[in-house]
Amino acid sequence: MTHDLPQLDTIKLQRDGRLLTIAFNRPDALNAFDQTMHDEFPAALAFARDDELSDVILLTGQGKAFSAGGDFAHIQNNADNPECFDHEIEMARQIVETLIDIEKPVVCRMNGHAVGLGATVALLCDIIFASDKAKIGDPHVNIGLVAGDGGAIAWPQRIGLTRAKEYLLTGDLIAAEKAVEIGLINQAFDPAGLDGAIAELCNKLLAKPQFALRKTKALTNIELKRLSGALLLPGMKWESESVRDGDHREAITAMIEKRPPVFQRD
Repeated sequence: MTHDLPQLDTIKLQRDGRLLTIAFNRPDALNAFDQTMHDEFPAALAFARDDELSDVILLTGQGKAFSAGGDFAHIQNNADNPECFDHEIEMARQIVETLIDIEKPVVCRMNGHAVGLGATVALLCDIIFASDKAKIGDPHVNIGLVAGDGGAIAWPQRIGLTRAKEYLLTGDLIAAEKAVEIGLINQAFDPAGLDGAIAELCNKLLAKPQFALRKTKALTNIELKRLSGALLLPGMKWESESVRDGDHREAITAMIEKRPPVFQRD
């Protein structure tokens, strides 16, 4: 296999010894997922999974956000052309399944807000170190969408079903320090200290015996894989249906018109 790093438009890959960094690279759009990023990120993850020259993977975002979730123009296009979303949700499935399947430790440098699919990506990493200025949340329901792209898998595994339901059903964003307190992420640092903490953690992981490290990680992901098998297909189906629902269209229209949405009441 080739060891050359893929050259992508929305994702930047970089090596530092046996550390492979994958960075969302749409900083002007807060690293929100457009169609290109939906297509390129699964390819980057598959490369990282199979790459023989790396032992630890670091996920982060360029600029001030980790990932703002869905790009608004892209969300609008999906509402107008819901068949486009069916391809996108398949890419989300690949993202979730590949993140769970990677045996190498995956560290999240949550340098800024992680929202929607961005939150799911962060929460499927093994260890999450965040800026204490960051927030995390999954507000799918706020725009009339089912949280079907992995949130229902990742959130309960980290904070239990009771708290996960609260945050998935309200769509509330959580400050990093609160996220640490409830066990959603590992640690939060002043932005000036984040990179030093990340470097120390990655070096510690790189120094471990790799077979033991990888198989221990794989063992802890068996339950995630089982949940993924049970939840992803119905989640994808219901999210696809919600894209075609009038409440989603109303949420988009209300955002454009800068007014509160008026949802259906059957």
